[in-house]
Amino acid sequence: MTEPARFDRGHTDDLMTFLAASPTPYHAVATAAERLEKAGFKQVAETDAWDGTSGGKYVLRGGAIVAWYVPEGAAPHTPFRIVGAHTDSPNLRVKPLPDTGAHGWRQVAVEIYGGPLLNSWLDRDLGIAGRLTLRDGSTRLVNVDRPLLRVPQLAIHLDRSVTADGLKLDKQRHMQPIWGLGRDVRDGDLIAFLEETAGIPAGEVTGWDLMTHSVEPPAYLGRDRELLAGPRMDNLLSVHAGTAALAAVASASSQPASIPVLAAFDHEENGSQSDTGADGPLLGTVLERSVYARGGSYEDRARAFAGTVCLSSDTGHAVHPNYAERHDPTHHPRVNGGPILKVNVNNRYATDGSGRAEFTAACEAADVPFQSFVSNNSMPCGTTIGPITAARHGIKTVDIGVAILSMHSVRELCGADDPFLLAGALTAFLER
Repeated sequence: MTEPARFDRGHTDDLMTFLAASPTPYHAVATAAERLEKAGFKQVAETDAWDGTSGGKYVLRGGAIVAWYVPEGAAPHTPFRIVGAHTDSPNLRVKPLPDTGAHGWRQVAVEIYGGPLLNSWLDRDLGIAGRLTLRDGSTRLVNVDRPLLRVPQLAIHLDRSVTADGLKLDKQRHMQPIWGLGRDVRDGDLIAFLEETAGIPAGEVTGWDLMTHSVEPPAYLGRDRELLAGPRMDNLLSVHAGTAALAAVASASSQPASIPVLAAFDHEENGSQSDTGADGPLLGTVLERSVYARGGSYEDRARAFAGTVCLSSDTGHAVHPNYAERHDPTHHPRVNGGPILKVNVNNRYATDGSGRAEFTAACEAADVPFQSFVSNNSMPCGTTIGPITAARHGIKTVDIGVAILSMHSVRELCGADDPFLLAGALTAFLER
């Protein structure tokens, strides 16, 4: 008999709500901002002058958010403690000319974003969501969270080779979803439909950043509900935990010794090189302006950065029962075993021995178990925003996360206790 859950599932229930409300990076940061507002945070515009007052503040830029809490009496050289994460997930994104089709089917032209497991997108009921830009430059979020599109798989009767050779998908020819019937493809139909859905006057939308998502909601899985299945856990699981941790620290009766920060970036899945990615200037600019707003000098900025630590939180690989040989034989992270500490001596992860000590102290303070992850020497190792953050800003960075299965699938799987354990460790880290 499997042991019952050790922890109250309130945090995981809330994660499920967060995932369902966040089909795109733009929705994810809006949801995070709404939660931080309830904890007393206020949005600041990058185009305004900033003051040095204490309290919680945040900046939104596209699909990225940077939020921080300045304790009462914080000196200009007070160091930061940062939880870093990313908001984007691999998916199918709408092309600039979306209306297409053939043989009586109406389709939407999509481009592959990141590295999705393409087979997981077949025969799924898909919605469409994203950001619409209007003629006046303003933006509106849209979310059609119902079965709207589908990428139909070819019947086995028409491809007998799939049994012997496996499924082979051409990204251009085989991944275009259908969304209706009609012999005449009319340019502008999709955007007109979304304008009507969002209550926007016809012809007002002149730009869009749209993507598909599975409309199947997150759900507990297993006889004892000890697992969680859901979309975009890579890496909204970490964004949610970081948001909860920052809100908890800002709402605590005692003031933190450092300045706690949440930095959730877009575009990690394709290299982080954008104005909202970890390889862009956003985080450094926000931290520097915070120092200078409190009357600091360049020397104060240098002192603050020298004492800063970042936990780069991203999902990692739990040992797979059907493919255990793909994992390092002495490192088998298990779900519900606590967060993982990621190590790679070739600096695909930023963790070193001193970083391990930082994470150990946070986990001990929170009474949270943790595990270690390294890749099999014969397998290439992925990477995160961790090395980018360390190199770009000169900040000590530690790579951590939650172990999951089916990474980059349209629907991923984690232990139902691990999100709570991660949030506990992040809260203790930000409090230190």
